[in-house]
Amino acid sequence: MYQTIRSEIVYSGKVFKVRVDQVQLDSGKVIKLDIVQHNGAIVIVPLDHEGNIWFVDQYRHAAGETLLELPAGTLEDQEDPLTSAQRELREEIGMAASRLTPLGEFYIAPGYSTEYLYVFLAENLTPDPLPLDEDEMIRVIKAPIAEVLQWIKGKKIRDAKTLAALLLAQPYLLK
Repeated sequence: MYQTIRSEIVYSGKVFKVRVDQVQLDSGKVIKLDIVQHNGAIVIVPLDHEGNIWFVDQYRHAAGETLLELPAGTLEDQEDPLTSAQRELREEIGMAASRLTPLGEFYIAPGYSTEYLYVFLAENLTPDPLPLDEDEMIRVIKAPIAEVLQWIKGKKIRDAKTLAALLLAQPYLLK
């Protein structure tokens, strides 16, 4: 096991912090690890009564391109994931869900980040929009499940959280 000897925040931003941990290994060797501290996030698989899955198409500066993703968002400090999912669904696609089913949870990149994602299936969608965050430019797209599966095969969906969430939702989508 690793034993943390020292931990220092070297950067604090809007969405995450970066800390440098000095860690002693079982062998006695001391190493430094860069860790991205993140509050965690949610990702939602919105499924309407017609069998369509709703997506957001948005520019991602780090990737340098527009990506097709499921609605998602960062947890506010100490926020319940279900509360976050309800808010983000309304902000990103303008819909509320009367049923949110937890599908699973996972670390996004545990080699360097504490970010943990909670996945929900959203059903019984009804219009109930909230304003977008000021930095979001989103185009909402919905598609039938068969088309979404083709998008995956054709590499039109390349966002890891979206791919993982769709895999977790598969038993609900392929009824």
